[in-house]
Amino acid sequence: MKRFLLVSILVINVLTLTCCGSKVSTVIATSESTVNEKTSSGKIENEVFEVMVPERFDGMYDVDVNDHTINFYDKECKNEGNPGWIFGIQIFENPDDWAFGPVVKYGELKLNNGKLYDVVISYPSESQWGFREDGWQKEMPARYKSFYDARYEIAATVCGKNGEKISVGAGAKGEYLYQNELNKHLTAIKEAWDATKLEEENMSTMYVVIAGSDNNALDKVGYAYRDINNDGIDELLIGEIADGDWKGIIYDIYTMVDRKPVHVVSGWDRNRYFDYEDSLIVNEYSGGANESGVIVYSLGGNTKELFMQLAFKYDGYTDEKNPWFESYTKENDDIKWEPSTEEKFNELQNRYSKHVDPGYKAFSTIKQ
Repeated sequence: MKRFLLVSILVINVLTLTCCGSKVSTVIATSESTVNEKTSSGKIENEVFEVMVPERFDGMYDVDVNDHTINFYDKECKNEGNPGWIFGIQIFENPDDWAFGPVVKYGELKLNNGKLYDVVISYPSESQWGFREDGWQKEMPARYKSFYDARYEIAATVCGKNGEKISVGAGAKGEYLYQNELNKHLTAIKEAWDATKLEEENMSTMYVVIAGSDNNALDKVGYAYRDINNDGIDELLIGEIADGDWKGIIYDIYTMVDRKPVHVVSGWDRNRYFDYEDSLIVNEYSGGANESGVIVYSLGGNTKELFMQLAFKYDGYTDEKNPWFESYTKENDDIKWEPSTEEKFNELQNRYSKHVDPGYKAFSTIKQ
């Protein structure tokens, strides 16, 4: 006989309709309930939403269900004593409730009652999926990987209890999020706004420099969408289309906070920003002929705040004989510098000079 772990809830196996109208076997659970069994292929649901699991995975997984989450586990992995969590599908009304950890927004679900939910896919840490042998990580088995690789396929079946369907990519794709910001920058460049106007609008003053030095400024300034904090939601990067050390330079960054676009930071020639390969933002600055440095930031989820990860600088004004410094601490915008070495400085400078090219599209390509 199949065994169910119940927490103040009855779990029922019934023949019913999927959100797309097909008859399937269903596992139903209300809030604060857990189901650990060899589930039949079909619909898994809680009080708010449901998903459809392809028949090819029949008998391969267990599920853990509560009022806003459906988690999937590799059954054989669990039987072997490993955690075996594959991934979870969750919905949240408030972006702050999920904007941390290994979680990626996949779309939005709007119910008939007007409530709007972010649909997110949550991922396990190594300890939560943890195929291990003698303390070392093993490669995930093929069965586990096949279910993991189907996460988008399964998430795309999210439906509300009254047939409302997920809008895949809604609230996540840059081309649908930042049109007003793009148009504002386009207007600023075409109308050659002065530095005062640009600063009032929280925009980089570098567009004045570009417009003053090039009659084709719309060809020199570009934009790109990149998910630089790995939450599944694109950021908008605007910068100069340049070569050499300035390739990929960012003058303005926008992100989404509470489903609305907000400005993060502006840069200029002596205070430059770049996208780094590990989803970090690199800020290169110069304080004069005898001072230059780099601050490495991460961008949090559902916030415009940049969090310093590390910093290093050459500062002959502070110490002419030993001008190398590094820091891993920032308090109230005050970086706590500690003495470093020339070797460490060169190592860090070499590592964080490997910028990511955003692949800017020129503003002249925007159709109005």
